Amino acid sequence: MKTLRLTTIGNSTGVVLPREILARLRVEKGDALYVLETKGGIELTPYDPDFAKQMDLAEEIMREERDVLRKLAE
Repeated sequence: MKTLRLTTIGNSTGVVLPREILARLRVEKGDALYVLETKGGIELTPYDPDFAKQMDLAEEIMREERDVLRKLAE
């Protein structure tokens, strides 16, 4: 377990993520992180949960309507 300290950044409060955490998240300076509130606490993720839901729905539709999409592609 790592302990991170809060620090003042301008007029705000922030936390500096160590390189090894950034590497595990596969993010770099300038990338976006999404904050999710879960039953277990707060989760940081580089993946947009809304986009993931949309992609799951799209995959479901493509599976169910495979024949229709094949005809449209012809």
